Amino acid sequence: MKKQLHALALVSVICGASVSAANAADGTIQFNGEIIDAACTVSPSSANQTVTLGQISDKAFSAAGVSAGATAFQIDLTSCPASVTSASVKFDGTPYQGDNDTLELSQVSGVATGVGIQLRNADNSVLPLFTDSQSVTLSQTGTNTLKFIAAYISKAATVTAGPANATATFSVVYN
Repeated sequence: MKKQLHALALVSVICGASVSAANAADGTIQFNGEIIDAACTVSPSSANQTVTLGQISDKAFSAAGVSAGATAFQIDLTSCPASVTSASVKFDGTPYQGDNDTLELSQVSGVATGVGIQLRNADNSVLPLFTDSQSVTLSQTGTNTLKFIAAYISKAATVTAGPANATATFSVVYN
């Protein structure tokens, strides 16, 4: 009986040591931010919108990295309080095969392949998913317009025809 108790104690010590080793830390990450009690109002026409990129021929994409169907869209903010002076937008969605520069197309029957949708800032610079857009200074009066561009971009040498839709959500980030 004593041998069994000693063996159980030894197993307990070994298991405890392995759990401690598994919980060893290699570094620390601190997350900082602030929840504010005032924000602008996203205009209803901006909150839930459809951006039509149109029908583009698969022949328009002669190689990987070719874009087509660039279409401007905007998000309007109104009633901004004096406590927020600038804002940007962060788009979230499913990235194309891990490439945060491009949205993956919605997986429906017959979906187009070799292509995704790229979001861009107003100056046409690529706006990766999960990244703040260029910041815009806010006015407390009138409408504040944050401008963007969406375009198809080929991700392969060959693009096949089919539905080419994607969905992104957005959050307004106050600076």
